[in-house]
Amino acid sequence: MTHSLYYKFIMGYLLFGLLGFVTIASFSSRITDQYLLGQQSECLYDEANQIASSFSSMYHGKDMKLSSSYPGLVNEADYLHARIWIVDRQGKIVSDSQQPGKDGDMIENFDPTIMGNKSYTIGNYYNEFPYDVLSVHAPITGNYTTHGYVVIHLPISYLQSQRNGILNIVYITSAVVFGFSLIILLVFTKNVYIPLKKITAGANEYAQGNLTHHIDVNTRDEMGYLAATLNYMSDEINKMEEYQRTFIANVSHDFRSPLTSIKGYLEAILDGTIPPQMHEKYLNRVISETERLNKLTQGMLTLNSLDCKGYLNRTNFDINRVIKDTAASLEGTCNTKNITFDLTFSDSIQMVHADLGKIQQVLYNLIDNAIKFSHTDSTIYIQASGKYEKIFISVKDTGIGIPKDSIKKIWERFYKTDLSRGKDKKGTGLGLAIVREIIQSHGENIDVVSTEGVGSEFIFSLPKSTSL
Repeated sequence: MTHSLYYKFIMGYLLFGLLGFVTIASFSSRITDQYLLGQQSECLYDEANQIASSFSSMYHGKDMKLSSSYPGLVNEADYLHARIWIVDRQGKIVSDSQQPGKDGDMIENFDPTIMGNKSYTIGNYYNEFPYDVLSVHAPITGNYTTHGYVVIHLPISYLQSQRNGILNIVYITSAVVFGFSLIILLVFTKNVYIPLKKITAGANEYAQGNLTHHIDVNTRDEMGYLAATLNYMSDEINKMEEYQRTFIANVSHDFRSPLTSIKGYLEAILDGTIPPQMHEKYLNRVISETERLNKLTQGMLTLNSLDCKGYLNRTNFDINRVIKDTAASLEGTCNTKNITFDLTFSDSIQMVHADLGKIQQVLYNLIDNAIKFSHTDSTIYIQASGKYEKIFISVKDTGIGIPKDSIKKIWERFYKTDLSRGKDKKGTGLGLAIVREIIQSHGENIDVVSTEGVGSEFIFSLPKSTSL
């Protein structure tokens, strides 16, 4: 991470700053030069025309000397930071702001028309200057005659100093803006890089098996959501591993007991500990234990199929008929304890939309449990009533009930209360887990109301059939 995303971001940030500075320096310098050149040339040209007009007004029909010059020539030149010449028609400098009142040199190859349509020229002005100057011309006219020219020279170095002053302001402003843009880097570091680093460290911890690690990112953004999702995932995986360990322990325990019994009985038969006349009795016990193992295996396979999505085969059927058939299939078991059924239906036919085979399994498990934990000479009440878009089915017994501290645990796989172990050691602890998985897979709920020593009532719902 240190040498990838963050490193790339820093390099991109610095490259952006460098390219931005080069761009500003290049374009700003060029644009500023053009702006100052245009502004100064116009300003100097206006001043030259004003000075030339002053000279022109001095003639009034007279032929005056240009050397009398403009009285404010020096002051004007100082104000403009320039050098002002008065040049006659032949190109002789008759007045110079730096040497007022004195005649100057002759300008070789002087040609005032050389500028054409341009109002200024840039260069050394006929080799008169050792440096480049910006020069503008304005004719001095009088009595319809051109008597000379006002020439103003502004050193290019002055324009460059002005340009540098403006660019310094631009550079300083850019540097300040770039400095403030560091806030973006700080925000990225705080809100992206540091949380991402924590998330990466957490993912490494999870990969190493430390599922109790908590990623400490509590922001309300995508990073916080990602961290919360990973924390939830690790918690769920940790719970799953805890469940798997418990599952394996319970399976090992429930398989070990019948296997030990089977092994002990068979060894006793083989070594003669059990006499031949007792073989049938103990072989029946072996068969009983194998049936228990088979039941346990079938329960595990059922739960495994319930964990897979899309296993339901929904059809429309009469829940009343299913209840009657299931109760009838268990009458033989009821007769041994002299238990009777009390069936109550709110309508003669109540159609539901569900998986017929799975609902038969739910009813069989609930009724079988009710018989198992009911007293002799008791009654089991089974009701089915419609309400709104649901059919509610209730299986109620008047047996031993469920202890209060065990009610929430009865849905766990392999869980058995002490009372159930004492009453029936053949149970697998998977019946109610299967029941809940089936009902929840239908998108419905199942609940239990139980009082120890009074009895238990299991109530679940099914959706009504919408077709007639």
